[in-house]
Amino acid sequence: MEETIKDPPTSAVLLDHCHFSQVIFNSVEKFYIPGGDVTCHYTFTQHFIPRRKDWIGIFRVGWKTTREYYTFMWVTLPIDLNNKSAKQQEVQFKAYYLPKDDEYYQFCYVDEDGVVRGASIPFQFRPENEEDILVVTTQGEVEEIEQHNKELCKENQELKDSCISLQKQNSDMQAELQKKQEELETLQSINKKLELKVKEQKDYWETELLHYLHLYRLKEQNQKMSSENEKMGIRVDQLQAQLSTQEKEMEKLVQGDQDKTEQLEQLKKENDHLFLSLTEQRKDQKKLEQTVEQMKQNETTAMKKQQELMDENFDLSKRLSENEIICNALQRQKERLEGENDLLKRENSRLLSYMGLDFNSLPYQVPTSDEGGARQNPGLAYGNPYSGIQESSSPSPLSIKKCPICKADDICDHTLEQQQMQPLCFNCPICDKIFPATEKQIFEDHVFCHSL
Repeated sequence: MEETIKDPPTSAVLLDHCHFSQVIFNSVEKFYIPGGDVTCHYTFTQHFIPRRKDWIGIFRVGWKTTREYYTFMWVTLPIDLNNKSAKQQEVQFKAYYLPKDDEYYQFCYVDEDGVVRGASIPFQFRPENEEDILVVTTQGEVEEIEQHNKELCKENQELKDSCISLQKQNSDMQAELQKKQEELETLQSINKKLELKVKEQKDYWETELLHYLHLYRLKEQNQKMSSENEKMGIRVDQLQAQLSTQEKEMEKLVQGDQDKTEQLEQLKKENDHLFLSLTEQRKDQKKLEQTVEQMKQNETTAMKKQQELMDENFDLSKRLSENEIICNALQRQKERLEGENDLLKRENSRLLSYMGLDFNSLPYQVPTSDEGGARQNPGLAYGNPYSGIQESSSPSPLSIKKCPICKADDICDHTLEQQQMQPLCFNCPICDKIFPATEKQIFEDHVFCHSL
């Protein structure tokens, strides 16, 4: 036999323990031509499952164990065994590793436990034209060949019968195995029950043994007391009294045990009542938590509303402060205009006195803004020469600008806002000329020029 890199798993299992019907070899030729590769076709049966280290070997006819292989090839595992095409497999033997003699060989499928799962019909390695060669043999050799063929046929028939018997034996053993497994499960359940019963019995016997030991000890003490009865009669009476006392105490202990049992039942009832009360308290607590959460949400809403009101109050306060500032500015402007008006009156009196006229002795009255500043005095032939000054000193209703939004003649909120928007400039009340805040003196001179 030729050595390989890694030997396959083999065993010394005899032919009687092999299962030749689980793998079937197909298209096996009677002979193969030496020098060429050999392809082995095989099929898995329905209940056979291949494994990773299964192999196919070429054995010489008459082999006894799987260790007598000539050469072998590892089996390729199919991806899906449920597929019908996966059942049909093949493996190729290279010509270099094939036998060189003309003995009879056969393919054998061996699993990874070293058990044969299938075997092919015998075949030879010989040239194809060997049948055309005239072979001269003697009658003895012919009879020997016929005898050998008969033996092979008989061996083949025995193998077939053995295969059928093994299949039947396998099915019987599987049925028996199923039955044994059921019996084993039944025995296991019975065993568990017996173990529980034995454990209970053991506990019972341990309790009885302790009781008997206690009685035995009491008996020994009684015997000792009996042997010393003559010498210790008084002691016996005392011990009997103590025994009766102990019995009474035992009765008291038993009664106390019963009382404790009743107390335990009462405590269990109270515990159940407390558990129900605790459940109700938890429900109430959840309701309170929900109420608190709602109150928190209401508080958050109120705080937001309060913050909005505070912001609105702050805006109103700021606007009121700004209005007060504007009012103060207007008041100062009014006082300044009154001072300028007094100054103009004094200047007018000075000019009249310079002209030799008395202001109080004038036969006409200075026209007011309500009577129309452009009307002439009828007492003078050429009119009042200072009428223009007086008219310019007090602006006419037409010179007062109206609000472009509400069309009001008086000062309104829009005018105040406009003045607040332009605090850095001065506006002439007569000609609407605007002066920067840095040119205050020029603005006053300009207004004064209107009064001349």
